[in-house]
Amino acid sequence: MAEVTTAMIKELREKTGAGVMDAKRALEEAAGNTQRAVEILREKGMAAAAKRADRETRNGVVDSYIHAGGRIGVLVELNCETDFVANTDDFRTLARNISMQVAAMNPLVTSVADRTADHAGMPDAEICLLSQPFIKDGSRTIGDLVNDTIAKTGENIRVSRFVRFELGR
Repeated sequence: MAEVTTAMIKELREKTGAGVMDAKRALEEAAGNTQRAVEILREKGMAAAAKRADRETRNGVVDSYIHAGGRIGVLVELNCETDFVANTDDFRTLARNISMQVAAMNPLVTSVADRTADHAGMPDAEICLLSQPFIKDGSRTIGDLVNDTIAKTGENIRVSRFVRFELGR
C-alpha cells in the first residue's frame, strides 16, 4: 500500500470538497491513486444521496438567469433541508449551473419520473434535466452535480421546478 501524505489528502480535498478523514480513507483504499480515490468518493456520495432522498426539502433558493442579451430567461427553484445549506457557496453555485443548463438545453421535465406520454420516443438526455450532460463538463450529468453537492453538504437537495422564457416562443 502506498503511503498517503498530507499533500495528497489536501489535493484530493481541493478536487472533491471531501472531509479530511474521508479523503484519507479513499486514498488508502485506492492505494494512493488520486483518480481512483475521486471515484470512490463519488460512489460514496451517491450512496449517501440515496439514503437522504426521503428527507423533506423546505428551504432553498429561487435562482434567475438571463442569457443572450435578455432574449432567454430562466427561474429555477432548488430546495434543501436547511437555510444554512441554502446560503452556502456550493449550493448557490449548483443553482446557478442548473439555471444556465436550463437556458442552454431547454429541458422539458426535471427527471425521468416526470415524463408523460407526450414525451414518448424522446431521449432522456434531451428532455430530462437531471439526465442531461452538464454544459460545462459533458462527462457529468446534472444529476451528478446534484449528488456531488448532496455529498458535500450532507443534506437532501431537489430541483423542484424550473421555467424557461424565450422571446418569440
